[in-house]
Amino acid sequence: MDFDKLMSSLSSPMKDLVSTSKTFYHDKLASTANNDNYDKAWIATAPGRVNLIGEHTDYTEGFVFPLAIDYSTVVYGTGNLQLEQGATKPTTAHLKFMSALNPDKVEDVTVDVHTQPPEKGTTSYWTWYVVGVVAEYLKDLPTTGAILDLNFAVASNVPLGSGLSSSASLEVAVARWLECVLGDHAFSGETESNPAAKIRAIRCQRAENRWCHSPCGIMDQYISSAASSDESGTLLCIDCRSNDFEVVKMKQDPEKPVTMVVANSHVTHNITGKEYSNRVEECKEATKILQKVIDKDRIKTLRDATTEDVLDCEGKMDDVIYRRARHVVTENARVLAAKKALEKGDWKIVGQQMRLSHLSMRDDYEVSCEEVDMLVELAQKYEGVHGSRLTGGGFGGCMVTLVDKEHAQGLMEHLQKEYKAKYGKDCEPFETMPAPGARLLAVDSL
Repeated sequence: MDFDKLMSSLSSPMKDLVSTSKTFYHDKLASTANNDNYDKAWIATAPGRVNLIGEHTDYTEGFVFPLAIDYSTVVYGTGNLQLEQGATKPTTAHLKFMSALNPDKVEDVTVDVHTQPPEKGTTSYWTWYVVGVVAEYLKDLPTTGAILDLNFAVASNVPLGSGLSSSASLEVAVARWLECVLGDHAFSGETESNPAAKIRAIRCQRAENRWCHSPCGIMDQYISSAASSDESGTLLCIDCRSNDFEVVKMKQDPEKPVTMVVANSHVTHNITGKEYSNRVEECKEATKILQKVIDKDRIKTLRDATTEDVLDCEGKMDDVIYRRARHVVTENARVLAAKKALEKGDWKIVGQQMRLSHLSMRDDYEVSCEEVDMLVELAQKYEGVHGSRLTGGGFGGCMVTLVDKEHAQGLMEHLQKEYKAKYGKDCEPFETMPAPGARLLAVDSL
């Protein structure tokens, strides 16, 4: 699709992102790029996400049930790969890139196949999310003789620190754009056994784990990478052990459809912080006790434990460790129950599982906060609402509510009014349904 046709086909928010990234590329980067090598720019995008249910289960190989949303990151830029036969210099990538959030700063970074991630404890900058992704793709190139020249601008409307996966959206958008530059060298034949979307997600997760020292699971990168690009109303039920997924379609009643409302508490969180990593370690401790008391061969992670297993260990664990294990095990069961109910259009059951999930995250996993709890309580009491819960890693961020579409606008107005009265700030509610995943939008002639 050419640029003019692309712009005419896009929603207003996406059109703004494309226009912004293109403008910044030409204003800040084009003059320093080797224009003799470039006659086209690639435009790629990847969405943020909302997790309907299944929180803090992915890093214990459990189940999650997310959907992509129509808030995205766009990458616009040019690139070139040169391969020199017989060269002995290590394969290198030169990056010049910038974000619309910091319009006065052009990042200039060089990495090669031997470059190591920053040490743990080093301050994490947004640039490491980008550099880490490029470093993961360098592994597919020859170890010597390749030079990768990359020049790109980034624009995003995924709210930072909101629990809507702004970091995964950035990583996956950069990865999808980089694949265009690399062409056949992007995967070195791996797609014969695994789809590109799965490989992309694994690489982006690895980049965040290694380069930003964030102990995240694969959910965020996977939904951003693999969400359907041509179907509406679909979610992914992801098995975080096998990294396989099932596309799940909502069974809508055309006479009384449901939708989802998301509201942002504007309490920001950072999953590279201590609280998130503490939860990861607490799950590991629970697993060790379950292995010792129940069965070390059967229980590899909390994914393998049953509710009865956890109950049997209640007196043999510290209370905090016990409650962390109880949340993860019961949350996995809730995901599978919600999936079956959603396929049948049984919104009562889906809503019930969402409500139980929030209580578990609030009380057993202790990752909610006063502001999110208030938003969930306001939603639960509103007409036409089936269920509401905290979504994302917690410690702030957003809530998601399943509601009859006819009541969605009234619910958003109610949340906005009551939240502003209590906390003096907006919660910016929006309505959403599953959106497309990572994709190449167009190639722009220069």
